[in-house]
Amino acid sequence: MGMLTGSKLRGLMVVCFLLLFAASTSAQSQVMGKIRFVGVSKVEKTSGVWIDGGYVGYLGELKEDNTVALLPGEHEIAVRQAGYQDFKQKVVVEPGTQLVLRVAMQKDPLAEYPKITAKVKLEVIPDRAAVFLDDAFVGHVQEFRGLARSMLISPGKHRIKIALPGYQTFETEINLLPRQKFTIKTELVKGSITHADPLIRKQQQP
Repeated sequence: MGMLTGSKLRGLMVVCFLLLFAASTSAQSQVMGKIRFVGVSKVEKTSGVWIDGGYVGYLGELKEDNTVALLPGEHEIAVRQAGYQDFKQKVVVEPGTQLVLRVAMQKDPLAEYPKITAKVKLEVIPDRAAVFLDDAFVGHVQEFRGLARSMLISPGKHRIKIALPGYQTFETEINLLPRQKFTIKTELVKGSITHADPLIRKQQQP
């Protein structure tokens, strides 16, 4: 048998690495469990999802049939939508299995809506980022961009935050007149997960 040349040896090492990586990935996929979110109406599908206190996206955009891969064990789920009570549930994820979580949002009887409003339109990239008005989650960017889409808020001063894990949070303060139309344009700057705003890592309320 001839000796392996340097290039052949490197090629063999690459093949072995790829095989080990594939085996590791396969083993990991068998260990992980999944949660599939199901929401009937637009209200649920546009609601923000927090898992173990961290924002993961809005329900309707969680891809692969709305599944999220998680380590086995107990996890705390919170789904939030402006004008609705938080949907909260503890779930136990089993290895290699899929759990279906049906989300039903209930209107908040204490929610107040202004009679006179101003309109804020968002032109922000990425459009899956979460939007907070005065520290309260109100939706994601895509809901407030494009024709005939805007955020209706009361006149006066407000703080707006736009945040997404892996990006630096954009924050601004606006002072609106009645029936004023205002547009916010920005592109979030990529950053470490450690740059995530505390609202993205929102703690579960008792």
